[in-house]
Amino acid sequence: MSIAREPDLKEVKELKEVKEVKEISTKYLNRDLSWIEFNWRVLEEAQDASTPLLERVKFLSIVSSNLDEFMSVRVAGLKDQIKAGYTKKDFTGYTPAGLIKRIMKRTAKMVTEQYKTYREVTRLLTKEGIVFTEFEDLNTTQKKAMDAYYHDIIFPVLTPMAVDQSRPFPLVHNQSVYLAVLLVREGDDPDDEPYFAIVQVPSNLSRYIPVPTRPNSKKTEFILIEELIEHHIESLFSGYIPISVHGFRVTRNADLTLNEEGAEDLLEEIEKELRRRRWGSPVRLEVQEGIHPYALAQLQEEFEIEEQIFEIDGPLDITYFMKLAGTLNGFENLRYPRIAAKYPIEFEDTTDFFEVLKQKDVLVHHPYETFDAVTDFIIHAAYDPKVLAIKMTLYRASGNSPIIQALARAAESGKQVTVVVELKARFDEERNIAWARMLEKSGCHVVYGLVGLKTHAKITLVVRQEEQNLRRYVHVGTGNYNDSTARLYTDVGLFTANSVIGEDASALFNEITGYSAPHDWQSFAVAPTDLKDKLFELIEREAEHARAGRPARIIAKMNSLSNQEMVDALYAASQAGVKIELIIRGVCCLRPGVPGISENITVRSIVDRFLEHSRIYYFENGGLVDVYLSSADWMTRNLTRRIELMCPVLDREMKKVMIQILNVTLHDNVKARELMPNGMYSRIKNELTPYRSQFEAMKITSWKKLRLES
Repeated sequence: MSIAREPDLKEVKELKEVKEVKEISTKYLNRDLSWIEFNWRVLEEAQDASTPLLERVKFLSIVSSNLDEFMSVRVAGLKDQIKAGYTKKDFTGYTPAGLIKRIMKRTAKMVTEQYKTYREVTRLLTKEGIVFTEFEDLNTTQKKAMDAYYHDIIFPVLTPMAVDQSRPFPLVHNQSVYLAVLLVREGDDPDDEPYFAIVQVPSNLSRYIPVPTRPNSKKTEFILIEELIEHHIESLFSGYIPISVHGFRVTRNADLTLNEEGAEDLLEEIEKELRRRRWGSPVRLEVQEGIHPYALAQLQEEFEIEEQIFEIDGPLDITYFMKLAGTLNGFENLRYPRIAAKYPIEFEDTTDFFEVLKQKDVLVHHPYETFDAVTDFIIHAAYDPKVLAIKMTLYRASGNSPIIQALARAAESGKQVTVVVELKARFDEERNIAWARMLEKSGCHVVYGLVGLKTHAKITLVVRQEEQNLRRYVHVGTGNYNDSTARLYTDVGLFTANSVIGEDASALFNEITGYSAPHDWQSFAVAPTDLKDKLFELIEREAEHARAGRPARIIAKMNSLSNQEMVDALYAASQAGVKIELIIRGVCCLRPGVPGISENITVRSIVDRFLEHSRIYYFENGGLVDVYLSSADWMTRNLTRRIELMCPVLDREMKKVMIQILNVTLHDNVKARELMPNGMYSRIKNELTPYRSQFEAMKITSWKKLRLES
């Protein structure tokens, strides 16, 4: 049984020795272990004393939500492989059984460190007047108020569920917090087994409850809902004496298993699978520290879990920290200053996007430049009487998306509106189903993509009647059409009326919605048909330049690099003499700085206020530089199982802007960490003037006027 605790010095030494031996034996880093190192970097932001306190709270929440998804998808997949008897090693040298052991050891240490950080952060919150209290620490007036809240609001919602011969173990929902309760009757034999029951902590009530302010106090106090339930647990089991009450939480396999070929209606098939997700096999059990051995044994037997068990010294599931940090009134001194996103300078003095784009391309860098420009472009197209058609891909939209409203308005006014809605966007399936139905009711043509492929490309095509001709206007982006996440993610988007890009955009939508054969792209590279081959071609071209003594350099900014063939192509280019600078936020299976293999490759990761999300690819090309933006990371799923798009930036000035973005990122010496050959990350030594790329980006009044030397 893996318990999340701090290993002793002997264990640390043994782990280090095993790690060093393992990593010498392969030139690749494991994807899942690399992901864990990424989540460690997120945790380091929560530990960083220079990060504003409520931002540290958010990072702690992100660590938890990241781990939830990792367990429910990646670890679940490994457990499925083990159950199926799969013992073959992956290209990094791990069998599923060996890898899951490494994952659990490293994750256990991370969880221990996370809760040490939680205790430190809550201590600092208390000093600032934000207090999480226990019932016994309340004064008489506060206790009366909390008693009333429990009996009026919480108690009517609760359902105690006994587990015995006549009442089998009830369904335990994925990632919900429950209380495991052991009870006895007065006069029972002490050697008799206790009665066992569970109580679900209501997820539709606030996890943290405001406590009335004490007299003459400026403190803001909260109590967790499970603390109130535990204190009043006898109200649920009259005639019984509770002897143990501890929280537990189950993470289930949440990956959808779809029979797309046999599904008459993909939307209905996904709705069925979402209902089945509640019954996914358990992959992790979290229990509160000190849980009674009998209660733990009952849970282990029910969920058939022996090893993926975490004993937590603190509240289970601290993802509620994100909402807390966002809803606390005041305390602005504990947050990052608000960013004043700028409207793109090209669109500032006009209400006619199309007139601007006839003259030149426009590139927008979010969140430093507002996503409102993208929303306004689509709204403008929806209301423009000369616009005949709008075609768009939607992977993840916001809860109250103005883009969705604009598309519906356009369809209702008679425009041809086609929306490719990706129903299989993980954990956004239900929201996307709702959008799809609403758009269909408005008269939009809604397409659910191609069988076996997720549509991950981010593109909008607007067809407009102008004089005697039709003109195409295109927006291509690296991020989702989501006005909420666009304030939190760094992404780039290109607006263009370039006829070559417009023709390729039309062909792409025809392939997705119809029966078109693979297109001979003039500018695009599209997965899964030819994007990987195009990247191989570009990388090999740099290698040829290097061998011929011409300028050869690759800068690639992405979220993840895990495809073995792409890693091998970069190794070959490095050995040919190409200078390769990789900016990879998350997973990286490439091992940089290995003599004879990758000594010309550096890898850096930036974890900061905003989530680095843009995919930008730079190829020196002997001095005739090519720059691309893309929806695709260099992962197997992006290159082979998704519809992805890579688009060149053809406008000379916009190309300079893309290079500026890369240069600003490469100058970071505050939040950047460099990947070492042993697979660990080290902060870049700050021997120069501190340069924090995201903060410097906020100072830039216009990316179009900025010039930085390489």
